[in-house]
Amino acid sequence: MKNFVYILVLGLLLNSCSEYQKALRSEDIGEKYNLGTELFEAGKYAKANRLFAQIVPQYRGKPQAEKLMYMYAKSFYEMKDYYLAGYQFERFESAYPRSEKAEEASFYSAKSYYELSPVYSKDQKETYQALEKLQIFLSKYPDSKFLPEVNKMVNELDFKLEKKAFEIALQYNKIAYYETSDYEAAIKSFETFLIDFPGSSFREDAMFYRLDSAYTLAVNSVQHKKEKRLQQAIDYYKAFIKNYPESKNAETANQMNKEMQLQLQSFNTKS
Repeated sequence: MKNFVYILVLGLLLNSCSEYQKALRSEDIGEKYNLGTELFEAGKYAKANRLFAQIVPQYRGKPQAEKLMYMYAKSFYEMKDYYLAGYQFERFESAYPRSEKAEEASFYSAKSYYELSPVYSKDQKETYQALEKLQIFLSKYPDSKFLPEVNKMVNELDFKLEKKAFEIALQYNKIAYYETSDYEAAIKSFETFLIDFPGSSFREDAMFYRLDSAYTLAVNSVQHKKEKRLQQAIDYYKAFIKNYPESKNAETANQMNKEMQLQLQSFNTKS
């Protein structure tokens, strides 16, 4: 009995493969369309995609073209070929703006760019593109059923950009030594970060490391630059303590302030 079932299954598989290979070689676009649709609905996206690719040009202007183009785009998405998926979904929406699938196509086009967004440590070109596409989608479909997922993706991408910007500024702080301009670069980077991401979860750390960079630069400065830099660093200290009096870094910040106040007194005595 087991051998019979095995032979039956094997026969069906061979017949299926034979049917698929026959369709690939066939010049009958209807045969390719029908089998491609069956394969698509069965979740065999790579095989369906291969058939669709052969007939998309011939179906332009035909009644089946809209469904075919949607399945073609979706098959790329399911194959995780997000570059081509995004492109094909954009083509579909442009060609069929009144289609009942237009909103879904717009969503999957934007989501394809989201899927292409790399880890935060790499170049974020695709992340910016994804955010742009998602914002366009939101402007076109503000009441979309996809709204919760879109908002989640936007938040994830925003966080990725925040983390990258914070880590760049932190890197300046970690590798710097006072003879170079790295601490000044760190201060500037943290300033830019705080302006660009005012509600960031990294805000407390950014304010502390801005202070840390300014403190280290100030106390190690040559005499004619020291007073101005001490005053700037003390201003950063005041801003940090005002916003985060219970911070885990509050004690360290207070010690920095004491040291800077002592050094600043020498300038007040001279004057």
